[in-house]
This record gives sequence, structure tokens and C-alpha cells, in this order.
Amino acid sequence: MPDDQPIPQVRYRSMAEATKEEYELVFAEFHAFQAQIADRVLAELRRLEHSYPGELVDRLVHSRQTATRAFRDGRDEEYVVASLLHDIGDLLATGNHSEFAASILKPYVRPHTYWMIRQHGLFQGYYYFHHFGLDRNARDKHRGHPAFEMCVEFCDRYDQASFDPDYDTMPLAAFEPALRRLFAREPWGAHAKEQGGYSERF
Repeated sequence: MPDDQPIPQVRYRSMAEATKEEYELVFAEFHAFQAQIADRVLAELRRLEHSYPGELVDRLVHSRQTATRAFRDGRDEEYVVASLLHDIGDLLATGNHSEFAASILKPYVRPHTYWMIRQHGLFQGYYYFHHFGLDRNARDKHRGHPAFEMCVEFCDRYDQASFDPDYDTMPLAAFEPALRRLFAREPWGAHAKEQGGYSERF
């Protein structure tokens, strides 16, 4: 549609009164919008540069460094992109950033990758909970889960180790093609059916 043409709009003011044709029009716009998700994810990721201060690297550098370590360790593309995005919720969901990041990834990644990102905040507690009178082994309540060791390893090898300003961290541009490929996957496609799959979509 030429840029100077108005976008057709529906007439309904409540969903209950909408027609099938109106929903088809809206969903056509929705699918075009969904196809641009990689652009929005990258924009939100860049905002991590302005997260809270105090550490030797900002949250964007930390995220890039986590992904760099995973990439150089030979992890697959999905794992590397998940590593890059694991803290994307720090600005908008400071109280449950792991769940925020995992929810963004869930339609596009394998179930164990989703679980690893969703639980990494708790598993990271192993490194500091005891300094505040909390149980550093709180993660053990998940022991026996098929992705338990995967999450332990993610935190140990990549996440907790990635606060080093002297580490040769790859630029965000190096990860952009992989990120775009991941978000070009069919949401809830074949990847979501691996490892036993998800029991439900919503």
C-alpha cells in the first residue's frame, strides 16, 4: 500500500461486535507488525546501556559479553541469542526480569531454552543470596528438571562471569543476523515441539 494511502480501519468499538472481515483486516496489520519484532527487540536491547549504574560494565555490555562467551564456547544460534536477551527485562520488569525475557523468547525457542532463561534469575542467586541471609541453594527446588544442569551451566560459564570490562566482547551487530533469524521463525513452530514441547500456547 502506498505511503500516502490511509490504512483501512474497522468500525467496532468492542470486540464482541466485530465482524469476521474486520478481524481479518486487523490480523493482516498484526502479522505485518509481528514481522518487525526483531527491530523492536533490538531497540529495547540497546536501551540496556542506560540501566542502573554501579557495576564495571553496563547491562548491554553484560548481555553482549554473556552471548560472546556462549558463542565462543560453540553454543548453537538459539542459545547464543537467548544469552544475549536474558536480561532484556531489566528496565521494564526489574522485579521479574527473567520471566519477562523468557516470555519474549518462548514462541521462538525450544522449551529447555525458555526454561533456562525463565529460571536464570533464581539460579544466579547461588552467587549472592547468602550475602543477604537468603538460601543460595534455592535453585535446588528444581533439581530433577531436565534443564536444571543446563541452567546451572549457563549461569556459571556465561552469566555470572560476564562483568569484565577487559574482556574482548563482540559488538551487538555481530549478533544481529542470528537474532533476526530466530525471530523470523514461525511462532510456536517446530522448535516449540522439541524436548516434549509446550503443553499449551496461552
